[in-house]
Amino acid sequence: MILHDFISYEVLRVIWWGLLGVLLIGFAVTDGFDMGTGALLPFVARSDVERRVVINTVGPVWEGNQVWFILGGGAIFAAWPPLYAVSFSGFYLAMFVVLASFIVRPVAFKYRSKRDSQTWRTAWDWALFASGAIPALLFGVAVGNVIQGVPFHLTDDLHTIYEGAWYMKFAGLLDPFSLLAGVVSLSMLLMHGAAWISLKTEGVVAARARAIGGKAALVSVAAYVLAGVWLAFIPGYGFSGEVPVDGPSNPLHFTVVQTASWLSAYGDRPWIVIAPALGIVGALLTFAGLRAGREVSTLLASACSILGVIASVGLTMFPFIMPSSSALNSSLAVWNASSSHLTLFIMLFGTALFLPLILLYTSWVYKVLWGKVTEKDVTDNSHSVY
Repeated sequence: MILHDFISYEVLRVIWWGLLGVLLIGFAVTDGFDMGTGALLPFVARSDVERRVVINTVGPVWEGNQVWFILGGGAIFAAWPPLYAVSFSGFYLAMFVVLASFIVRPVAFKYRSKRDSQTWRTAWDWALFASGAIPALLFGVAVGNVIQGVPFHLTDDLHTIYEGAWYMKFAGLLDPFSLLAGVVSLSMLLMHGAAWISLKTEGVVAARARAIGGKAALVSVAAYVLAGVWLAFIPGYGFSGEVPVDGPSNPLHFTVVQTASWLSAYGDRPWIVIAPALGIVGALLTFAGLRAGREVSTLLASACSILGVIASVGLTMFPFIMPSSSALNSSLAVWNASSSHLTLFIMLFGTALFLPLILLYTSWVYKVLWGKVTEKDVTDNSHSVY
């Protein structure tokens, strides 16, 4: 028996669907508080010293956190090649804006404190704001578009054709439901950033973060519940006939039909309601924790809310990962868009070997950097990197 036959193709596909979710959640939880902190910077910190305190809460860890984004992109490329091709070709203008934001952020971190000019430093502070707020919004917009279906179709040789003019590939993303999903994402990461600032700072900066974060938590709950209600009116997707879960990855071999609503998934699999419940309860606990001045438990509650919100999208849509609104049979799903059996097995072996090491190293870094950042820490070296 060939080694990779010990794990069936069907099981490997589900494992890699789950691992993709883990990587996306890891990115949202870690780099999410970086983006949230940057977006909150001009509002929670008013003097130069206060802003340097806030920047130094994420300055030593943001590069490591952003690795989750690279891992997620790499996993999509290697485990789900059709998904990578469709998403990056259809969303490339939005991805360009996101990548530009991620390029601006390290430049802002490195250059901000190199001159004493107030104008210079303020400009970079707003650059940090933009590099946090814009990706946080656009990630949610992208999810909103995926839920509604993306206008693409596959040719007989599996070449991707995206419908619409090039300029509509960005403007067309900004429909009302997708913007609402963007509000969910932005407010959720503002809440998470506020919980991080509350943990890592003290005094008036922490107090401002708690006040803004509490409002963001309530907005995230309201927007998420509204999106859930709206979801009842968005057609879902399903397969017609027998589904070959261990067959070759060719979407055109499947027959896809629309269902009344994505919410029908909760009738078929009632247990998945735990995900949206966790998203809502986690945000409410974050609101309560910020109001009460709790720190570690509040950040954990915020992370649980992020986990629940992202998991609810994946579980609701399963097994679909990129439905097509213009050609149903071109829709990408867990059973028709993966790499080969052998490729998934080799990747799983490598992941099982290296991911625990990454998690251990990351945990050690946070343990070493544990503690609050104070004004004395930054004023002792006014021209430090951050």
